[in-house]
Amino acid sequence: MDLWRQFVASNWGREFVAGGAGGTAGVLAGYPLDTLRIRQQNSAGESAFTLLRSAVVKEGPCSLYRGMFAPLASVTFQNAIAFQTYATLSRAIDGDGEKPPSFGSVALGGIGTGATQSLLLSPVELLKIRLQLDNKAGTLRGPKDVARSIIRSEGWCGIYRGLGITVLRDAPSHGVYFWTYEYVREQLHPGCRKSGDETLRTMMVAGGLAGVASWVCCYPLDVIKTRMQAQSSSSYTGMVDCFATSVRREGYSVLWRGLGTAVARAFVVNGAVFAAYETALRCIYK
Repeated sequence: MDLWRQFVASNWGREFVAGGAGGTAGVLAGYPLDTLRIRQQNSAGESAFTLLRSAVVKEGPCSLYRGMFAPLASVTFQNAIAFQTYATLSRAIDGDGEKPPSFGSVALGGIGTGATQSLLLSPVELLKIRLQLDNKAGTLRGPKDVARSIIRSEGWCGIYRGLGITVLRDAPSHGVYFWTYEYVREQLHPGCRKSGDETLRTMMVAGGLAGVASWVCCYPLDVIKTRMQAQSSSSYTGMVDCFATSVRREGYSVLWRGLGTAVARAFVVNGAVFAAYETALRCIYK
């Protein structure tokens, strides 16, 4: 108990616990929409409603939650590290612990955070995507089964398939993400970045808009990442080949396929993430 109190008494511990709470809330709030997004990106152009109806009728409602264990098991640690890395980098860049970090420091801290967390996120998303696209329920029994299958067919490097494009996606998108959140919350509730007394509605709206902005700016990269990680190593030679092949076969519109679902999910998920994160911080400080 004393060790726990010492842990949450430190800035690092508080950010870690609050970030984990936010990540868990985000996964639980938006996973069905995430499954629809992944299936749309890897489809031949079916609508979200068509894919939803097909999944529920043929595979059952639980198919929308298939593969959730992988991100849920890692999301506490992943988000905790992400929020802690962001807080550390943004403060270090500014060098003034008395005032909130400048918006420029917030963006740079977000870019560093996105690049860092990609090392953990890339294999987790690979397992999640393979499970979400497993249309035959029971073919893949869980993350361990998927990991063994990938290692057996593609080697250990196969677990990090898509790492490069994950970094290219996450570094700039996290810069946009944290900048938008800090900017919007300050506009909705002037002075709250210093006082920390914004309302729950402000947290949810700012978090939701931050999620939407970050997804819109990186969405074509996310489509390519999904297609690369959905296939075996023999399908594409790399991100450039995946981009060229997808555009040649389906046109440039393929790069925005599923955007509506992604934006809806982003608002719900990130509103929940920041609301849970800020609320957890307040509870810990009390």
